[in-house]
Amino acid sequence: MKNITVIGAGTMGNGIAHVFAQSGFNVSLFDISAEALERAVATIGKNMDRQVAKELLTEAQKSEALARLTTGTDLKVAVSNADLVVEAATENTDIKFQLFKDLDAMAPKACILASNTSSISITKIAAQTNRPDKVIGMHFMNPVPVMKLVEIINGYSTSEATTAAVVEMSQSLGKVPVSCNDYPGFVANRILMPMINEAIIALHEGVAGVEEIDTIMKLGMAHPMGPLQLADFIGLDVCLSILNVLYDGLGNTKYAPCPLLVNMVTAGKKGVKSGEGFYDYAAGLKNAVVSNQFK
Repeated sequence: MKNITVIGAGTMGNGIAHVFAQSGFNVSLFDISAEALERAVATIGKNMDRQVAKELLTEAQKSEALARLTTGTDLKVAVSNADLVVEAATENTDIKFQLFKDLDAMAPKACILASNTSSISITKIAAQTNRPDKVIGMHFMNPVPVMKLVEIINGYSTSEATTAAVVEMSQSLGKVPVSCNDYPGFVANRILMPMINEAIIALHEGVAGVEEIDTIMKLGMAHPMGPLQLADFIGLDVCLSILNVLYDGLGNTKYAPCPLLVNMVTAGKKGVKSGEGFYDYAAGLKNAVVSNQFK
């Protein structure tokens, strides 16, 4: 497999395109927005500049990687010769289902269709296609160029050949692929999101403040980032979406999202992407938000 199409030019999509291009693959980055594609290419360039500064890449390697990257807003063209498509669109079931119907119709019959979904069922996504054996989950971690893990999710009908090919490809990117089966939240988010939710509940109930909760988890549990700051980084809307998938899929009230999280997302406080969540990111600073809603 040499030709890779990445669907979605957001944070995850541009990171995935970055690592594939850097690893020698021909990458077609698709998005419905030309402006989003321009921002993505600029972000990839800046991130590669950081790698050059750290002597992780040479200028020549950076130039070669960027030369392997093309962009476009025509989905049919973007997937016309793809060996692998990695979908990294918005974490929305309807959007992903329609995308996979379209990808199945447009991509070559031998092409593997992968989703970077963090929680949506791979089996349900695969059911939108006529090639369920070639549909798989490739859940990259953010930031993609830095984090080593790729969570490989096998749907009910994913073939052993598809899994083996995707595992081998992930290794060629310098990643560590770890396989799991298709149940709500998979492994990473089934464990991570209840922890984040419990931190929000502790804040909501007045057990401690934002910085206190994060400091306890950083210093006491050796986490590089506290759960509330991590939630801001992931996106509070994304955290809410994943918790709803867990709650709906498993039917257990322990996965029910905290009312404070629901209210914050409803109010447009989504974390870093909106400029405010549990912290205020105005002017690039990170300060805990003091709010009566947290009490």
